[in-house]
Amino acid sequence: MRQEITRRAFCSMLLALPFPARAQQPKKVFRLGYLSGTDPATESSRVEAIRLALRERGYIEGQNIATEYRYSEGKLGRFAELAAEVVRLKVDIIVVSAGVLPLRAAKNATKTIPIVMTGQGLDPVEAGLIESLAHPGGNITGLTTSFGGALVGKRLELLKEAVVKLARVAVLYDPVNPSAVRAVKEDLPVTARALKLTIQPWEVRAVDDFDRVFAAIIKRRPDGLQVLGGGLLNANLKRIVSFALKSRLPSIYQSKEAVEAGGLMSYGADEADTYRRVAYFVDRILKGAKPADLPVEQPMKFEFVINLKTANQIGLTIPQWTLQKADKVIK
Repeated sequence: MRQEITRRAFCSMLLALPFPARAQQPKKVFRLGYLSGTDPATESSRVEAIRLALRERGYIEGQNIATEYRYSEGKLGRFAELAAEVVRLKVDIIVVSAGVLPLRAAKNATKTIPIVMTGQGLDPVEAGLIESLAHPGGNITGLTTSFGGALVGKRLELLKEAVVKLARVAVLYDPVNPSAVRAVKEDLPVTARALKLTIQPWEVRAVDDFDRVFAAIIKRRPDGLQVLGGGLLNANLKRIVSFALKSRLPSIYQSKEAVEAGGLMSYGADEADTYRRVAYFVDRILKGAKPADLPVEQPMKFEFVINLKTANQIGLTIPQWTLQKADKVIK
């Protein structure tokens, strides 16, 4: 009888122990793959913003989520290798930060692991990556900042407004990006005619092309530079910005990071809002949603950024009415 009481007392004591003292099931740690065409320094602000947005949704790096970062550092030929490497790590989701090439590489590497796009001016339907925005149909979803010719035309208008004497505009583009090709051949000529501007298109296919193209641009004596999106151009933004500064060319880009690096202006999706939506897609998928059923989104908020320090450096006076339109002015 005494032995029975002792057993009961022991069991009661066990049940009364606080939860941490009992055997616990290990907490699930989700693994995220992150594929970028640039380098850690260039990508740092985007990476940090996405990390914070995920934290707001309860995903804390090192506790319940771990991210494997892979950077091609401007070497486009590395995407297939890096995508395969991320797949071998058996990640739960792959986030692709830029361009057609890394997305294609990720899609070729896996048909089952969900892939989340972060935008970057890509039209995923035109590129053949998804069936439609409303019904992606495969393992890719996320965001696209492609709005047909509306945004490229708007950037050209803003450049013309800022540079009153603008007449000739060099347009730098990556022919691998179908959206950029369409912009150069169809969209920009329409806007240019309305603004009485001459467009000088320059394609860059490889890293080794930059110096040759830059030299050719200078010979044509343009009054401004518009840089379209694309993996190669995104990975070499600092190099392009440096060329524009050295050549005293007023320049406009699609991303704020180019302006923060010394570019004159940018007009594009509000990056903070975009990062929050990336976290939304990651969260939905980790909770069981299928990429095929998650409509691809287009940003609703846009920002116009001007670098006044750069304007002063290249000897440009930006009209007051243009400055008043800016969401952010870097001084």
